[in-house]
Amino acid sequence: MTHALSARQLAALLPGLTGARPVYRHLFEGISALVLDGRVPLHVRLPAERALATALGLSRPTVTSAYELLREHGYAHSRQGSGTWTALPKEVVPHKVSRALPAPDAAIDLARAAPGLPSEVLDDALARVAPQLAVYTRGSGYHPYGLPGLRAAVADRFTRRGLPTVPDQVLITSGAQHALSLVLGLLAAPGDRVLVENPCYPNALEALRRARLRLVPTPVSEDGWDVEAVEAAFRGAAPRLALLTPDFHNPTGLLMPEESRARIARAARAAGTWLVIDGTMADLALDGPAPAPFASRALSGGAGGVITLGSMSKTHWGGLRIGWLRAPAQLVTELAGQRIATDLGGSVLDQLLAHTLLDAGEGPLRGQMEALRAQRAALVDALTEHLPRWTWQPPPGGLSLWVDLGAPVATALAERLLDHGVRIESGACFATDPGVFENRLRIPYTMPPAVLHEAVRRMAATMAEGLRAPSPARRPHLVV
Repeated sequence: MTHALSARQLAALLPGLTGARPVYRHLFEGISALVLDGRVPLHVRLPAERALATALGLSRPTVTSAYELLREHGYAHSRQGSGTWTALPKEVVPHKVSRALPAPDAAIDLARAAPGLPSEVLDDALARVAPQLAVYTRGSGYHPYGLPGLRAAVADRFTRRGLPTVPDQVLITSGAQHALSLVLGLLAAPGDRVLVENPCYPNALEALRRARLRLVPTPVSEDGWDVEAVEAAFRGAAPRLALLTPDFHNPTGLLMPEESRARIARAARAAGTWLVIDGTMADLALDGPAPAPFASRALSGGAGGVITLGSMSKTHWGGLRIGWLRAPAQLVTELAGQRIATDLGGSVLDQLLAHTLLDAGEGPLRGQMEALRAQRAALVDALTEHLPRWTWQPPPGGLSLWVDLGAPVATALAERLLDHGVRIESGACFATDPGVFENRLRIPYTMPPAVLHEAVRRMAATMAEGLRAPSPARRPHLVV
C-alpha cells in the first residue's frame, strides 16, 4: 500500500506557481485543496522539503513555510523522525452519523440518483407479462440462477456490446448491490485489501466495511483516474479485489479512456487481483455511443478474473430490484450456491418484467436518454443562473453533476437544506475517509426541469443565509 508521496508525484498534481505571490501561501493552498478534494490521500507522508523544493524549482524556506501553514491549519502533522503526514482539520470532518431511511414527505429528494419508469411503459410490460406468469406458477418458483429467458437476454446484451457471453456466465440477482455482496462473501475474507476509487458509491463502501475489508483508495479527479496510482496500488498492496466504475463513474460521471483500461487490466492481472466492474451506468451515454464492456478489453489480454455487475435500477427503475453479474461459468455456479443460504431466488414477476423491458430494445431507453439530456441542461442552466461561483465538469453520461462549492461547506449546506425541503448528501458521503470532498455535492438530474430549478433556487437561498456547523442529530437517509 502506498504510504508516501514522491516529490515528482506531488509536483505533477500542483497547479502552476509562476507569478504567485506569496509563493509559500499559494503552495499551501494548492496542497490543502488536493487533500480536501481527495487527490492526495489522507495519512500519507509528504515529500521531504528539500526534494519538493527541487521538483518545483523553489527555495527550501518557501516549502518549509508552506508545510508550517499546513500543520497550523490542520492539513498535516509531523512525526518525530518520520516526516510530515497529510490530515484534515477537525472542523472539516463531519459528525459520524447513522444513515436511515427518511420519512415520506414532500421534500425534493436529490439523495437518490435514479429515474422513474413511465407509466405507459410499465402498463405495456405488465400486459405482456400476465400470460407468461401463469406458466411459471405451475412450478416451484425457485430459480437460484435466475429465469433462463432473462439470463439469455442479459447474455445477448453483453454480446451485442462487444463481450461474447453465454447464459451460463450470467447470474440474476436482486440488484447490483446484492451481486456485490455475493462476490464479497465468496471471494474475500475479513482483512483482505480491496482497491476502490475515491470518491466511490457509498453503498458499495458500506458493503466493503461491513465485510471488514481494508480499503486501498485511489483518486478519481476531474482529470480522471490516476492510473499511475492504481498501478502502484496493485504492486504495493496486491489487493484481493478491485472495485471500479469505469463507465460514467458515480458520482463524477467520467468515462475511463481505453488506454487506462488496458493498463489497469494488465496491472490487475500481474497482481492476481479480481476486477469487479460496476457497469450499472454503462448504458447512460449522453454524448456519444455506449462504451464496450471493460471485460472485453481485459479478456483480450488473457485475463479471466473480471466480474461485471449490472442492474435495471439506473436505466429503467430501481423498484424492480433486478440486477445481474457476468463472470466465468464456474464462478457463477459457486455464487449461485452462495446465495441459497440467504436468498433462494428472485421474484419471478420482477424477472419477467425485466425480461420484457429488455426485449423492448432501445425504445424505452431512448426516451429516457432524451429526458436526461434535457434535465442535465436544465440543471446546468439553473446552477449558472443562481450559483455562478460553483463549478463542475459536464459529464458525458450518468445521472449527476459532481459540483465544486469552492469551500468545505457541503455537510452544513445539506443539513440546512432539510429545512428548505431539499434532501441531498454532501460529497463526504462518497469519500473513503471522513471529511474529504466536503467541498463537493452530487446533484442528480433525474427530476423534471422545473423541480431541478426550484431545488437550485432553494440551494442559493440557503447559501445566502450563511451556514453553521451541522447538528449530529439530524442527518439523512438513503443514497442511491
